[in-house]
Amino acid sequence: MKKFLGTMSLTFLTLLVFGQNNHPLRGKITDRSTKQPISGVVVQLNNLQVVTDDNGQFNLKWTGTGSASLKIRSLGYREQDILISKSATEKDLTIELEPGSLFLQPLEVRSIRATDKAPFAKTNLAKEEIVKSNLGQDIPFLLNQTPSVVVNADAGNGVGYTGIRIRGTDATRINITLNGIPYNDAESMGAFFVNLPDFSSSVNSVQIQRGVGTSSNGAAAFGATINLSTNEFNEKAYTELNNSFGSFNTRKHTLRAGTGLINKHFTLDARVSSIQSDGYVDRASSDLRSFYISGAWLNQKSSLRFNVFSGKEKTYQAWYGIDKATLESNRTFNPAGMEKSGTPYDNQTDNYTQTHYQLFFNHAFNNDWSLQTAAFLTRGYGYYEEYKSDEAFADYGLPNAGPTITTTDLVRQRWLNNYFYGQNASLQYRKSGNELTFGGGWSTYTGDHYGTIPWLQRGTVPAGYRYYMHPAIKKDVNLFAKWQQNLGGNFFGFVDVQYRNVAHRMNGFQGNPALLVDRNFNFFNPKLGFTYRKNNLQAYISYAIGQKEPNRDDFEAGATNQPTSEKLQDLELGFDYKKSNLQFGANIYYMNYINQLVLTGQINDVGAYTRFNVPKSYRLGIELQATWKPATWITAGGNLALSRNKIKAFTEYFDNYDTNGQNAVQRQNTDIAFSPAVVGGTQLLFFPAKQWEVGLLGKYVGKQYMDNSGLDRSLLDGFSTQDLRVIYNFSNKAFKSLQVIGQINNVFNTLYEPNGYSYTYVSGGVQYTDNGFYPMAGRNFMIALNIRL
Repeated sequence: MKKFLGTMSLTFLTLLVFGQNNHPLRGKITDRSTKQPISGVVVQLNNLQVVTDDNGQFNLKWTGTGSASLKIRSLGYREQDILISKSATEKDLTIELEPGSLFLQPLEVRSIRATDKAPFAKTNLAKEEIVKSNLGQDIPFLLNQTPSVVVNADAGNGVGYTGIRIRGTDATRINITLNGIPYNDAESMGAFFVNLPDFSSSVNSVQIQRGVGTSSNGAAAFGATINLSTNEFNEKAYTELNNSFGSFNTRKHTLRAGTGLINKHFTLDARVSSIQSDGYVDRASSDLRSFYISGAWLNQKSSLRFNVFSGKEKTYQAWYGIDKATLESNRTFNPAGMEKSGTPYDNQTDNYTQTHYQLFFNHAFNNDWSLQTAAFLTRGYGYYEEYKSDEAFADYGLPNAGPTITTTDLVRQRWLNNYFYGQNASLQYRKSGNELTFGGGWSTYTGDHYGTIPWLQRGTVPAGYRYYMHPAIKKDVNLFAKWQQNLGGNFFGFVDVQYRNVAHRMNGFQGNPALLVDRNFNFFNPKLGFTYRKNNLQAYISYAIGQKEPNRDDFEAGATNQPTSEKLQDLELGFDYKKSNLQFGANIYYMNYINQLVLTGQINDVGAYTRFNVPKSYRLGIELQATWKPATWITAGGNLALSRNKIKAFTEYFDNYDTNGQNAVQRQNTDIAFSPAVVGGTQLLFFPAKQWEVGLLGKYVGKQYMDNSGLDRSLLDGFSTQDLRVIYNFSNKAFKSLQVIGQINNVFNTLYEPNGYSYTYVSGGVQYTDNGFYPMAGRNFMIALNIRL
């Protein structure tokens, strides 16, 4: 915490010392043909960059003398470079953009993202920000500096299996879409970014909505929404080569290329990527490969785009964690594969391939009405392999190898073979700042869960033998309507209603093959909000309801302990103040959970530890953000989230080996697991010369608990890390740009663990707690070379 506070102090003291006078540069950007204001236009002056609001207005602070080039870019319009002088700061500019000859608007994203006036807490990341952090780590680590975010990685260095929590909620409660297409696994609802290696190299923008947010396709947003967009348009041909190298033998190689506009209507973009790493944890290696292809046809009113992208991962397992004693003596130890005598089993790996097919059609009927529809198919298959010693033949449905030979060492593979397909569509009306959207979608998931045995130390396995086979099917249908209306003057209203139906059928589980589950859920999720906008200030209030069905593992509770759905009532109140050189805001939220599913330690009727519904729990917090640009050569910013996350009452259970039963303890007003009360981030950026950028990045995460008892027995200590990043850009006749990025992560070599697990039990009349931890790497580095031809 001291280091984090020191970083924040350095940030703001530097600004106070080096702030200097500047001049306002204001203007409005409109469509040349319709004279209507254009929102979302990127206006750049030297190192300063702003985006026009819904009234087409922008405001910059210029510290220069003489003249400079004002660059203006907006999708669907021709770019403009305007030479301005100091005299331009003495009056408001009016700039008209000429529409392009092609229909370029990505309606599949616009229909589900929150607009500038939407009354929700949100963060937008542009491609320029993504590129700075894209050195080989997974997508959660690229979002680490955004508010209320905590990330972790099994391998300890951000490559391979990674996790993200926003406001204390994990990926199973975060709605994630790729170009508006659902990405969360339909059954587990997890988001396994390891199946999208280097997808960030194809992403051109990201929006994170915190809380319930607006209606989206796919899994319910029970804590946040992450929308990633790749459907950008490149008018000119390009070739780009990205290479990164760093600690733990980590390297990333990416080749991107595009044809630009062919025959005034066609474009084709492609990428191939390879990422390898030995990992910080022993044997936690990753071998990740992917490709991305996107072809589009465009005319003045319509666009048709087809995306195909795929990822193939092979990672050595590092998901078991280590105990406290091992953490202190050998923090990189990996227990995976250690059941094999002698050396660890060398193929204790996870293997999965996931391929996405996306087809989009967008059409503008006129200046006011537009339509988008998208069809998709996601194909996934793979397994994880593990060595098991002294396993009983009977547990695998196999005959004994002899009268006295009832056990054997073996290698088993647990497979998942699935298809996820569907369609979504929306019809949108926009005029004079008012917007009406009707939409919906459907999807079907079919998944086969089965196990095979490729090797036995004793005995034989019949050809094609599966020791379990449990198919499942899940169907999802949703309809929504969103209405954003100018109520007069500076007030805007927002109404969003969604109906969602979910049907989930599971034909048994490995631990309970006779259990058939056939559940159906109907959800009605309304949202209502108001926004006030005047000059540089925006204030909002919203109330939203979100409801979510249980995950696959929750249903394994057995016939007498089937879970109910969860409900979230989310109240958000906030404001933002934005000028060209100063932005700050605050958001207060109260998230009231009804029947939230949490781990209580209770064993269900089939002997498994699954989540149970607790009647009442809540999250109450405030998120603060600020960015200041007192001069063209310096930018400082930060965010701080303070929260209270409580379960009002529940019964905790822990095993009693003396009685072969469980002890029960009543708990009240305890902290929700993995929900730190303090999360913060800082950025201090220097631009000492036109080609240089130096950044100091800080992150602080307060203490958190690994179970819901709120007791120190399951404590994860808070931690603070600082990163140093240096970027150098230049160009010459041989290439359009060359960028070198060097980053030292965790400069002060902090030893910390952002994730773990806790298990409490009684033995011999004494209560014990065993904790497992997932350590992160100390000081490490990455160097990248990005060349664009």
